[in-house]
Amino acid sequence: MNVLPLAIESIVAGLLLLTILYCIRLSAQLKRLKADETAMKATIAELLAASGTAERAIGALKDVVREADQKLGERLHAAEHFSVEMKRSTDAGADVLERLMQIAGAKPWLLGGELEEKPRPAAPDPRAIVAAANAIAERARARVRAVAA
Repeated sequence: MNVLPLAIESIVAGLLLLTILYCIRLSAQLKRLKADETAMKATIAELLAASGTAERAIGALKDVVREADQKLGERLHAAEHFSVEMKRSTDAGADVLERLMQIAGAKPWLLGGELEEKPRPAAPDPRAIVAAANAIAERARARVRAVAA
């Protein structure tokens, strides 16, 4: 009967040995988890820093877009104003050109000249009329540029 206590103590010793080995294994796993936790914390810190930088960059981009939109609006308004001025100048140039054509084709007695009939001058050169209109338009553009500057 001495064998039974020895067998029970051997079984307990074996179970203790298995428990110690299991504890060693768990300890190694805990060390790995702690190392992973440290790496995870570092990664989270980097992600937080990167997201903060991205938020600031997005805010700066929004400001740039807002400023660009404002400047574009101002330039569009100026372009519309310039277009209206160009239309006025073109209309005025057309009026002047029409008057010049009427004067060039008018009878001398309408201009305060003699009543006798003189030979009618040749029709005005279309190139000269276009050149005069371009000169008038260019002066109008220069005035508009001077006002816009």
